[in-house]
Amino acid sequence: MEPLYEYAWLVPVLPLLGAALVGLGLISFNQFTNKLRQINAIVILTTIGGAMTMAFALFWSQLNGHEAFARNIEWAAAGDFHITMGYTIDHLSALMLVIVTTVAFLVMIYTDGYMAHDPSYVRFYAYLSLFSSSMLGLVISPNLVQIYVFWELVGMCSYLLIGFWFDRKPAADACQKAFVTNRVGDFGLLLGLLALYWCTGSFDFNVMGDRLQELVSSGSLSAGVASLFCILVFLGPVAKSAQFPLHVWLPDAMEGPTPISALIHAATMVAAGVFLIARMIPVFEGLPDVMTVIAWTGGFTALLGASIAITQNDIKKGLAYSTMSQLGYMVMAMGVGASSAGMFHLMTHAYFKAMLFLGSGSVIHGMEAVVGHNAVLAQDMRLMGGLRKYMPITAATFFIGTLAICGIPPFAGFWSKDEILGLTFEANPALWAIAWVTAGVTAFYMFRMYFNTFEGEFRGNDKAIQEQLLAAAAVPVPVEVTPNFGPGAMDPKELSHDHDHHHAHEPHESPTTMVLPLVVLAIPSMLIGLLGVPWNNLFEHFLESPHAAEHAEHAFNLTEFLVMGGNSVGIALIGITLASLMYFKKSIDPSAIAQKIPFLYRLSLNKWYFDEIYDRLFVQGSRRLARQVMEVDFRIVDGAVNLTGFVTLISGEGLKYFENGRAQFYALIVFAAVLGFVVLSGITG
Repeated sequence: MEPLYEYAWLVPVLPLLGAALVGLGLISFNQFTNKLRQINAIVILTTIGGAMTMAFALFWSQLNGHEAFARNIEWAAAGDFHITMGYTIDHLSALMLVIVTTVAFLVMIYTDGYMAHDPSYVRFYAYLSLFSSSMLGLVISPNLVQIYVFWELVGMCSYLLIGFWFDRKPAADACQKAFVTNRVGDFGLLLGLLALYWCTGSFDFNVMGDRLQELVSSGSLSAGVASLFCILVFLGPVAKSAQFPLHVWLPDAMEGPTPISALIHAATMVAAGVFLIARMIPVFEGLPDVMTVIAWTGGFTALLGASIAITQNDIKKGLAYSTMSQLGYMVMAMGVGASSAGMFHLMTHAYFKAMLFLGSGSVIHGMEAVVGHNAVLAQDMRLMGGLRKYMPITAATFFIGTLAICGIPPFAGFWSKDEILGLTFEANPALWAIAWVTAGVTAFYMFRMYFNTFEGEFRGNDKAIQEQLLAAAAVPVPVEVTPNFGPGAMDPKELSHDHDHHHAHEPHESPTTMVLPLVVLAIPSMLIGLLGVPWNNLFEHFLESPHAAEHAEHAFNLTEFLVMGGNSVGIALIGITLASLMYFKKSIDPSAIAQKIPFLYRLSLNKWYFDEIYDRLFVQGSRRLARQVMEVDFRIVDGAVNLTGFVTLISGEGLKYFENGRAQFYALIVFAAVLGFVVLSGITG
């Protein structure tokens, strides 16, 4: 098996090679390359398929007890300063390789159907492959510097993909917002890694952790300063994993095509933050203040995301806030010392959230047959309803994903979320209470989403609702709302080639390339959680390390499991019951409740006003500061420069009359000067 590890670097390089080949074709022979759509897709799928095969082989080898493997080369050196680059294959990286490659492979298959009629189909595949390569490079990085390099590549790819439809202002604004917000966190990460190197002399995770503990215990470095350095590093994951207060970019990222929403939320961008925290646990765990900050950040973010999701009507934005909330669970688990539980939830969440996002894309594809390529109409759940009749496979897989994220046994989400809740209760009952309430809210908003989308009567042809939604979004209301096909999955010919099937009035099931990944993802969404059952936790045993020994040896207690599991399932059932009474049976009017608590309703609907606060503080504030700087520049700096020029101009104009080229005149001036000096000396003498 050693040759497998020798060539493990091919896992990120293969999709990079695919992206490079397609990208060079687009740059050199754009029209010709764009005509070979399917061939380019096959090239990209082949390279990510090869990477996936190697990832499974490495995972299987690690599962069978192969020791961790590392290969490093010296990249830069100056005196005692050395930076190495290379790759490492251990249990954690092998697991992440499998997650990223499987989700990316299925997303790319789905993309063929979803982006079938987009003129930039080939460019999208190149971006997807580059994005996957960046994340794969990140997870096998052996030190913090190399992680930072791939970290920035992931950020660059997210910018390109969120703003893929850059000719649309919302997409252009969203990618800039994601880029700027992540720069804030990345600047903290850069400061933190440089500070840790300054005090420990290493970028290696374990070495940094050991030396930092020695410095703090010996008094050479105060615990407060060490904690500050670590919190600066934590700012990177706060931004990447959309944690409070740098979470505002994630919902806007829904302006990108749905396949990239699935990849960002399930396997790449947001997963990078949680992965980095897991890698940095040897550094963080010896500083209780840092772990407390991480835990409470995750706990508050989980509740914040869930509280906003309950009022969202855009199906993709509802799922975006759901991702933010679930990432909060993972970060909270890292903070309470349950890193293996956090990674377990990352794995289960990757599969069922990818399925939910791809399911939402299938719904949007079906809705476009009725309302056209208009995101305001195609993504609003108030215009859906009854889609289970028209899209049975999409509905069934979405229902499975909903049960999984709600934590209903035996679906995957139950086992990972229950483990987090149990370990959080042991560490901090207050945090457990927040997470427990969040579990109930999660079940409520997810079943609200399911009922509004798939149950009841179809509302897509209701012109009154369409006009109301367009008016609320400040979009001009046409006399007759007709499909307006642009970049995306729908082909205008689908309306004209078969009028008997009323394609313009009813949605329909998505093509096989879109439905197949949903069915495949439904399998791990149901079964993969069984790897972490508490009485035989194979997942935790696989990830166990010296830093997780206390949890690895945690004895199974049936009574404790029944009590904690019963609590989590109970609160989820309460949320499901409330959602069914409001949105399925219609026996409770949610608008009446909203009217009784208008402040809380508006707080949730307006996303806790974070966008408005940030706009006032940072956007408008920086503009005011820029105007003041401009005034200083104009009046003082430019004034001084202009005054210098004016003095030079005047003096030059005056002196030019003394430069006439006549020797007699110059002699006269010299004579007058000498005479002046003589007279002056005579007067003073």
